Amino acid sequence: MSHPTDPTSVYQKMMEKDYCSQWMGIEPVLLDVGHCIIKMTVKQEMLNGFGILHGGIAFAFADSAFAFAANGLGQMAVSINGQINYHQPAKEGEILIAEATEVSTSKKMVTLDVTIRRESDQVLIASFRGMGYRRY
Repeated sequence: MSHPTDPTSVYQKMMEKDYCSQWMGIEPVLLDVGHCIIKMTVKQEMLNGFGILHGGIAFAFADSAFAFAANGLGQMAVSINGQINYHQPAKEGEILIAEATEVSTSKKMVTLDVTIRRESDQVLIASFRGMGYRRY
C-alpha cells in the first residue's frame, strides 16, 4: 500500500481517522510541507467552567496543526514533546486560526512553532512548540 506524499493527500488521509480533529470541526486553509494553517469555531462543548476555551482543546488544536505540517510529505512524525503558553481567552462562536511553521528538521526530528489567533482581530490566543520524531 502506498502512502500519500503531498500535503493535501496526507491531510485527507490523516483526517479519515482523526476523530478528534473531526469533532473540533477543523478545516484546512493552507497545507504545505512544514507549514499549515487550519481553522475551527469554538463550540459550547469546548468551554471550561469559566466559559472560555478549555486549555486542553487549545492544545489539541495546536497539536493538530503541528501534525499536519510535520507529516506533509507522508513521513510519519509523532509528537514527543509539546509546550503551550496561553495569552488570551477565546469564547464560544469565535473562529480560531492555527498556523504551524517548521523551525528545524532533520532525518529523524522535526520542530514546529504554532500560533493560535482569533480570526477577527488576529489577537494571539496561544503559542505552542512541538517536537516530533520521524518514524521510517
